[in-house]
Amino acid sequence: MDVKSRNYLLKNREALEKDIKTSYIMDRMISDEVLTLQEEEKVKQQNTQKERAAMLINIILTKDNNSYRSFYNALLHEGYRDLAALLQDGIPAISSGNRKSSMDGMTSYVKTILCEGGVPQRPVVFVTRPKLVDAIKQKLCCLGGDPGWVTVYGMAGCGKTVLTAEALRDHQLLEDYFPGGVHWISVGKQDKAGLLIKLQNLCSRLEHDSTLSQRPPLNIEEAKDRLRLLMLRKYPRSLLILDDIWDSWVLKAFDNQCQVLITSRDRSVTDAVAGNKYEVHVESGLAHEKGLEILSLFVNMKISELPEQANCLVRECKGSPLVISLIGALLRDFPSRWEYYLKQLQNKQFKRIRKSSSYDYEALDEAMSISVEQLNDNYKDYYKDLSILPKDVKVPTKVLCILWDMETEEVEDILQEFVNKSLLFCDRNGKSFHYYLHDLQLDFLTEKNHNQLQELHKNIVKQYKKYYKFSTPVPSQEDCMYWYNFLAYHMAGANMQKELHDLMFSLDWIKAKTELLGPAHLIHEYVEYSSILDQKNSTVRENFQEFLSLNGHLLGRQPFPDIIQLGLCQPETSEVYQQAKLHAQRETGAFYLEWINKKSLKNLYRLVVRPHRDAVYHACFSKDRQRIASCGADKTLQVFKAESGERLLEISAHDDEILCCAFSADGEFVATCSADKKVKIWNSRTGQCRCVYEEHTEQVNCCQFNNRSGQYLLATCSNDTFIKLWDLNKKYCRNTMMGHVNSVSHCRFSPNDEYVASCSTDGTVKLWEARSANELKSIEIKDFFKNADESPDDVDVLVKCCAWSRNGDMILVVAKNKLLLFDVKTCNLLTEVIVSHHSTIQYCDFCPGDELVAVALSHCSVELWNIKSLSKVAYCRGHMSWVHCVTFSPDGSLFLTSSDDQTIRIWETKKVCKSSDAVLKSELDVVFHNGEVMILAIYNQKHLQLINGNTDSVVMHTTAQESPISCCCLSGDLKFAAFGQESGTIKVLQLLDGKVLKSQEAYRTSVQHCRFTSDCQTLISSAHDSVIQVWNWQLNECVFLRGHKEAIKDFRLLENSKLLSWSFDGTVKVWNITTGNIEKDFACHGGAVLSCAVSPDGSKFSSTSADKTAKIWSFESSSVLHELKGHEACVRCCTFSPNNKLLATGDDKGEIRIWDILTGTLLHFCSPVTVDEEEPTHGGWVTDVSFSPDSEMLVSSGGYLKWWNVTTGESLQTFYTNGTNLKSIHVSPNFEVYVTVDNLGILYVLQKL
Repeated sequence: MDVKSRNYLLKNREALEKDIKTSYIMDRMISDEVLTLQEEEKVKQQNTQKERAAMLINIILTKDNNSYRSFYNALLHEGYRDLAALLQDGIPAISSGNRKSSMDGMTSYVKTILCEGGVPQRPVVFVTRPKLVDAIKQKLCCLGGDPGWVTVYGMAGCGKTVLTAEALRDHQLLEDYFPGGVHWISVGKQDKAGLLIKLQNLCSRLEHDSTLSQRPPLNIEEAKDRLRLLMLRKYPRSLLILDDIWDSWVLKAFDNQCQVLITSRDRSVTDAVAGNKYEVHVESGLAHEKGLEILSLFVNMKISELPEQANCLVRECKGSPLVISLIGALLRDFPSRWEYYLKQLQNKQFKRIRKSSSYDYEALDEAMSISVEQLNDNYKDYYKDLSILPKDVKVPTKVLCILWDMETEEVEDILQEFVNKSLLFCDRNGKSFHYYLHDLQLDFLTEKNHNQLQELHKNIVKQYKKYYKFSTPVPSQEDCMYWYNFLAYHMAGANMQKELHDLMFSLDWIKAKTELLGPAHLIHEYVEYSSILDQKNSTVRENFQEFLSLNGHLLGRQPFPDIIQLGLCQPETSEVYQQAKLHAQRETGAFYLEWINKKSLKNLYRLVVRPHRDAVYHACFSKDRQRIASCGADKTLQVFKAESGERLLEISAHDDEILCCAFSADGEFVATCSADKKVKIWNSRTGQCRCVYEEHTEQVNCCQFNNRSGQYLLATCSNDTFIKLWDLNKKYCRNTMMGHVNSVSHCRFSPNDEYVASCSTDGTVKLWEARSANELKSIEIKDFFKNADESPDDVDVLVKCCAWSRNGDMILVVAKNKLLLFDVKTCNLLTEVIVSHHSTIQYCDFCPGDELVAVALSHCSVELWNIKSLSKVAYCRGHMSWVHCVTFSPDGSLFLTSSDDQTIRIWETKKVCKSSDAVLKSELDVVFHNGEVMILAIYNQKHLQLINGNTDSVVMHTTAQESPISCCCLSGDLKFAAFGQESGTIKVLQLLDGKVLKSQEAYRTSVQHCRFTSDCQTLISSAHDSVIQVWNWQLNECVFLRGHKEAIKDFRLLENSKLLSWSFDGTVKVWNITTGNIEKDFACHGGAVLSCAVSPDGSKFSSTSADKTAKIWSFESSSVLHELKGHEACVRCCTFSPNNKLLATGDDKGEIRIWDILTGTLLHFCSPVTVDEEEPTHGGWVTDVSFSPDSEMLVSSGGYLKWWNVTTGESLQTFYTNGTNLKSIHVSPNFEVYVTVDNLGILYVLQKL
């Protein structure tokens, strides 16, 4: 240190020791890197304030010139201006040519200029924001030596001062643009007397080495004049920085043709002064990672070592640099108070978050309330009204026009005043403006006005009802989305129980809202406001919540389903059903259906969501069970609420299909892996990509995080045969596990994270040590599939998946159709379960209780097995296609399934375990007799049931047959039934008692069709071959109809003992069933004939084919009358209209066409106006069609049931079945009852209302 500087310190030592408090001064000196943390500790160990000051001065005396400058500057900025003045003349001189850089890249020249100019030091903890710093520098350069103003503006605590000071730490900028130096003055909220003192101090500072010491200026005008002369003569080309300007009149005192940079909350503050003007807006929030970085620096820990509360704290701070720094400084002094400060923030206790040394306000709430106090009195009430705005929502002007009952222009003028003062933010969206508050401002307002919030909410609801007295908002209005999103929020805030009840339990509101927003937001509101809605009882709310939860996947699709029809499918005790029935009865001319046998159906799932537009390959719960992440063939990652399905994140994450996703143990991150060979890590709340790993060389099949919080380890496996272990804090793979010789399909950490298990298509499961990546054990799964005469090498076994038991002692492995449970220590097989003979297992998961195992099967279902008793405890049907994944929630109370059908279903484990697994086959027969609907159905493959459709009661139930039943039929008089079996046997039984009367081993293959003749004495049948059998079962005589060259597709009886049959050989034949002779032979199509229909007058028949055509034939001339072309897929079904004028045909593309029989011309299509992308018109193939007796309507079956207006081709109604792939529809003669079965085995008896 210079002798002169040293002498000044010694000379003024007594005064310094007497007055200074060392803690804040040391903060600044540490940030300048002139004082170490050890030296700070040494000072703190002294007992009294005076001793601490003496120790600090002793330490400074041992150091260099920089420490003197830093000490001087710290005194200046901590309010010890009189003490700083004592040391001012001892500041060591430095030449501008000295460019020797200090450790942080600042030159000595810069340090000196900033120190002499009173520029604040960096805060103790400083995190760079280079974009904003560069923007300030750029605007300063724009001044280019001319007088002018640069305004750095933003809300309280956003970092304006720190960023401005940082922009000045640039050698080139100071030397080229401001060689006269910089002069910083902290202005703040001032009256005229306070401003005069500020001006006097500035003049005194600028004159300090002048030979002629002048008296201080006596008024503002004199001070302004003296400042002008000093800047002009003594400090030309210098920069004046005015920090924290509140009032435009203050600026006039500095308006003297110099270059000025100001920081302010009020953007419009420079309107009162002349000259060039430039602006830099400082955003109100830091990125989440930056917030964590600040906290980690304050508490001297790595980001990865921070406790779980750190993430919550940063989120609660809403990215405010000020608040994060305040909290960080407090935590440095009280390291155990993470939970305490988090609660204070969550409870909006801003007063408890006290002063930081470098900030001018006692507490955070004071900083914000001063801004509000600046407003004119009439504006303060308008600002108070904003207390009830929802968080993170941009509100259109129109909403505030309704609230304040004003014209748009008036409202915009008021709001602009708030925007100018950084009390509100504005977004221009096309022609209209949208306004929003920063979360901290909103928190401050709600805390300040908490006693009036209910009234404020009540007022906005009152204004809404007044404005929309005779109408409801429509999508073309800019305020429409706001009301549908937040009207219920305001009613709940106002505690308007009746109004909220009427709104939320109105099917009209539900219809309008779900059409615009989908169902998830509504479900969320039912959960959120349940305490208000359940004041009388919770049943009604539960009815509506369940209705939306189970139909959500339908309500998000196009065309939008009829919500009244969906409501009619609810249980009759449900309020939803009762409202829907009232609506249906009120609507004249509308077509609605009652599902009369719905009582027997229990919904086992809790929520159905359709977040993806393609197959869903994987989904998983977060550890707290609140969120679900999912991924699939549409290349997106979705994160949504587990309770409501409300979407939280949607990320286009990869360039190819995403095969797996996983939450980290603390829920902060989601990993995804893809067929594009990449693994990516995402922030699960912001959607930011944290890192991308590209070391795998083929598609990555699975990713899984370790189970313990605090350390982020990820295991991934790929078709490149490797398993890789990644540490999220490092850029590259930590370990690679090599040993498999084929694709690795799945990997999982053991519960204690010590081991990783992997499954491969090489037929093995391997266990690895996570730390060393060494292979511990290998189990040859293919050994358990080989026959006695096979060697293991001949057996091809794809090991799909594995799951650890909760204690890590056992591992469950899935391959083909088997579950295999192994002891981890010995690798011995403990248990083996063959789950299914008909489908393979796609995925499995252990319930945390260790007894239950869920398995996803390729035939659309999920089963729950008790691994101890080796019994199946539940069968879950609901998906319409392959199920790829099944995962339990961490507590085992729920599990989710994801499927090719684009849905994710959430099931309640207890509910599912209590259910039965009764399933009907889609082959059934129906007789409509004297107003009764009698249905013969195949139950659980080996039983026959006769069901009364009117009462939903089982009239007859047969004992189990030795072979599965493949088809069945009823006699017209309801005395007999017949059925064919997969073994080829046909049986006739008596309906009265279910007794088998006759049995015949008719075929070697499965029987496909059987039908009684009208006299019930003869049974006609066909199998998977080319012969039709005509069996007089009472006389036990048989006639064989041979002539087709390929398998029979189907047949139908004609009058006079004639039979029409059609086949895969492309021909249609007419037989005499008495003689067995062919009477007519039609070579109809080049492809298989898929259906035939006979005209009402019996003169014509139609045929449809896989060759995409339909034809109309004359029986009499045996010639084709019309060939109907135009279908773009197999034509699967056809029917004539009762008036003999029309033919309807349906194809595999979901299209129905109506033709004129006389001319063969196409009259029109039956198809909805809009359909979701990539979704077939009819949800799949059209399998059956039937006209009404008056030929005015048509019903069709496919993925669901549809009714059409024949004249216009418009859809009249859609009935969405729980499953899909309806094979046929049976229609009563009066067109009022409809019977079908879906692919889940659910029976539907529907009656027209």
